[in-house]
Amino acid sequence: MKINIEEIRGIKIAVIESDEIELSDIQSAVDILGNCNYQGASKIVIKEENITPDFFDLKTRIAGEILQKFSNYRIQLAIVGDFTEYTSKSLQDFIYESNKVGRIIFVDSLSVAKERLINS
Repeated sequence: MKINIEEIRGIKIAVIESDEIELSDIQSAVDILGNCNYQGASKIVIKEENITPDFFDLKTRIAGEILQKFSNYRIQLAIVGDFTEYTSKSLQDFIYESNKVGRIIFVDSLSVAKERLINS
């Protein structure tokens, strides 16, 4: 995993780059949070492909547990991917509500993720 810190208008954003699943459970979330926070970032971008598929099955409760950590540490998270492929109404509702609140956002591109994070 590579963590690229980008500073935009004085705001540090950590962009996770990897070819593997990096966010798979609570411990991996805490590790990412700690690493990014240590480098001064309070906002993180990660791709959908770097997150365990179980995250997107709300019955597993993994999404709630992981996102609670981000909320507790007051770290904003942008997840970049194509979420139209998920047909679960509960997941679509979850994405919609998350995007309204803005602490955790689901977007379709890195540029949109950065823009939303620096403007919130």
